[in-house]
This record gives sequence, structure tokens and C-alpha cells, in this order.
Amino acid sequence: MGLSNFTINGIVPIVPTPFDSDEEIDWEALGSLLDFAVAAHVEAICLPAYASEFYKLAEAERKQTVVFAVEHLESKVSVVAQVNYASSRQAACAAREAQADGASAVCCAVPRIFSLDDSALVKHFDRILQAIDIPLIIQDFNPGGNSLSASFVAELHRAHPHFRYVKLEEPLMAEKVEAILEETSGEVGVLEGWGGMFMLELIRSGICGVMPGLAISDILARTFRLARGGDLDRAYELYQGVLPQIVFCLQNMELYHHAEKLLLEARGILSRAKVRSATRTLRESETRHIQFLNVKILSLLDRFNMPRNPAGQASFRNAER
Repeated sequence: MGLSNFTINGIVPIVPTPFDSDEEIDWEALGSLLDFAVAAHVEAICLPAYASEFYKLAEAERKQTVVFAVEHLESKVSVVAQVNYASSRQAACAAREAQADGASAVCCAVPRIFSLDDSALVKHFDRILQAIDIPLIIQDFNPGGNSLSASFVAELHRAHPHFRYVKLEEPLMAEKVEAILEETSGEVGVLEGWGGMFMLELIRSGICGVMPGLAISDILARTFRLARGGDLDRAYELYQGVLPQIVFCLQNMELYHHAEKLLLEARGILSRAKVRSATRTLRESETRHIQFLNVKILSLLDRFNMPRNPAGQASFRNAER
């Protein structure tokens, strides 16, 4: 799927990597997660990203997850391949391979292991963009506080029109969303990348989508459609029910992995909530709170007539009426 026909207008969840008891990738379970994504009516899926534990995967495993997703989904849902590398050469090679393997787009995080100025980042992304002709999504990963400016986004897009999307991960994003849309004449779409925490505010500012976890993607997809359709009150009812889950999970990346997989298990989508080592050992109080939050999510689904595991069931769009 190339530049002209890949668009985002909704939810693009990050698919977690399921593991068996020996911490090997559970391919059957990954297929179940992808089936859920199809049933959830998402715009596309992304893997292997931070929320997929990509940093614990071998090089071969990263490639295998993309190939598996493309083959399993059979174009039912587009696949965005995440290629996070501090090396421009590695990132470009991985992006080229992802395109050859059938990915519809590539996403890469800004390499911020050490401080890099804008000129270094331009060279980094220029090399990646020269390696592909499918759309690029830049994840504005900014643990040190620095982030990409609207002018940087606009200049890179002018040089490479297939740089089409940017995923923002910072507070007070509305002004920046609007600035990017203005400086690029709307040609670079903006995605909210904080799990959906700020989506209702940012839908009004013009975001084209959200990149949350998979376990709540059907809830956020419905929230997004309601808000875009002008039914903000109904959207808020769903949003307020899922927000505590988002806030809790985003405190720590390893905590997120456990909470995400335990919710998928509670929904009957995943049979084992295994996180690959090294990882955080949950405190008893954390486990109890995750269980409490999961019960609330299940109740929310029931209240809105949404199936706990829609995979293999008839479309539940009629539940939105």
C-alpha cells in the first residue's frame, strides 16, 4: 500500500508482543491480537514499538512480527512497521525491509539516547526517507524534554512529501497541533501519542488519530467517531470510563506492559499475560489496582453494549446507535 492510499483517520493501536511461558513469541496469540484489532475497526496497527517491548526483541524477531502481521491481516488492516534505531543506517535498512515485506507505512522514534540538534535529526530522517517511498510517521519521543518544532516538521515535509504524520507525546499539545497543521497546510497529520489521554481536547484541534494500547482500542475508536461526529457528551461518557486505565498505565513502561496484557487476558483476547524479562515485578497493591481497573473496563463495555472480545463476532457498529 503506497503513499496515495494510506491515510489515518482514527485509532492506530500498538500491538503488544505475546510470549509463552518460556518467553518465546507466541505466534498463535499474536494472531488473536491482530484478529481483535480487525474486529475493533481500527485504522491500522503498529508493531513492534515501545508498547510491543521492541527493545527486548532480537533483530530477527522484530522483522518476523512485521512479516507475520502483514501475512495474517491480508490487507484487512494496514500494518505500520516501527523501526527504532539510534543508527541512521540501521533505521534506513530496517525501513527498506519493512516496505519490501508489505508494510503500508513506517514509524520511527526520534533517536534521543543522547542529545542531537536539528541538523543531525534532519540527516537521520533524510536517510530513512530516501530508503522508502511509503509514508513515514515520526514518533516525537522526547524523554529529555526536547521535541520537534512545527517548522522542523514543515521543512522535512517539503523535502520529503511522504513524511506524512507525526506522533506527539507531550503535555499542552493543542497549540503545537494547530501550528503543525497550519505550517504544513494540513499535509502532515498529527497523532496523539499519550495513550489517548488528551484525545478529546485534541480532536477539536485537528488531530487525525490516536496511537494507544490495543486493549482499549475499540473503546477509543468509538470515542473518536462520536467526538468527530459532534456527539461530545456521549464521547465523554466513554472517555471518562477509560481514562483511569490510561493514567495508571502511563506511569511506567514496564507497568504498562503488565497492565495491558492483564486487561487483554481479562477480556478473553489473550490467554497469558507474560512480559519478557527484565521487567518490573508488580507489587501486590499494583496487581489489585489493575484488577480493579479491569473490572471497571469490563463494566464499561457491558454498559455500552460492546463485546468484551469482538473477534469472530458480527460487527458491533450498531451498538453506537
